[in-house]
Amino acid sequence: QVQVVESGGGLVKSGGSLRLSCTASGLTFDDYPMGWFRQAPGKEREGISCVSWSGYTTYYADSVKGRFTISRDNAKNTLYLQMNYLKPEDTAMYYCAARAYASCSGSWSQEYDYKYWGQGTQVTVSS
Repeated sequence: QVQVVESGGGLVKSGGSLRLSCTASGLTFDDYPMGWFRQAPGKEREGISCVSWSGYTTYYADSVKGRFTISRDNAKNTLYLQMNYLKPEDTAMYYCAARAYASCSGSWSQEYDYKYWGQGTQVTVSS
């Protein structure tokens, strides 16, 4: 049984930093590109980053580029999202997911291209 669990969310002031973690079990972690998504209240889920199975190739949404860094440690079956210079508009539930395709290229930001999802971790940024 595949399990994906996010952690590291919390309340932070504008300009602050957080690091999210996502641990996956029940799958061969380094077979999968991994993505981070977020969903704010009343908004659609937004793909914000994807990393290749090797960790060498990364993709970012314009909204987080230059502030967020995705990485992975395949030995630990863990995905990370380092979030710096946080803004109130970054407030959302953050999810990680395993991609259903062999790479991030193409529609990496589309949630229907991911097959295993976690339950999410809440990030709240106060102004």
